[in-house]
Amino acid sequence: MATTAPTPVPLTVLCRWYLYAIHGYFCEVMFTAAWEFVVNRDWKFPGVTSVWALFIYGTCILIVEHMYLALRALQCPLLLRCLIYTLWTYIWEFSTGLLLTQFGACPWDYSHFQYNFMGLITAEYALPWFCASFMTEQLVIRNTLRLRMDTDGTEDVKSDAGGGEDGGGGGRRQRVEQGGTEVNGFLKVD
Repeated sequence: MATTAPTPVPLTVLCRWYLYAIHGYFCEVMFTAAWEFVVNRDWKFPGVTSVWALFIYGTCILIVEHMYLALRALQCPLLLRCLIYTLWTYIWEFSTGLLLTQFGACPWDYSHFQYNFMGLITAEYALPWFCASFMTEQLVIRNTLRLRMDTDGTEDVKSDAGGGEDGGGGGRRQRVEQGGTEVNGFLKVD
């Protein structure tokens, strides 16, 4: 008897948030390492960031994803979309920085830049943020939305996101063997 492969499903919001958070975190470390090299010629490339960056970038890029889908549906030109994303990035950076400052936890300080506002944002980063917005849409968001997760035979079994009818609780995804082998992983669907 022939069995059909399970239908891949889109990544959950939490999975996409996680990918965006890791992407932002990585880019922050790489940017600060490159900045340190350009400014101080430090061949150690000491890239730094804060754990807060995971929440900040993950949430920011998830919101940009929703903007991308809405603006693309309106047939908004790419450059205008990137300009909107850049403006959003400034609003988000200022808002999260202001909130973290209330607890003495803001990991950045742009006070030494000429065109800063309250040390939380700076106009000097407009071009880098614009370029980052372009790359985020074109490389990260578009490809993340195309990723699919193999259901590995658990179509009727609830995962972490759902409660499940059996009240099983534990939060771990149950696996079902198919044809003697387990299917597990991610598929990239074009």
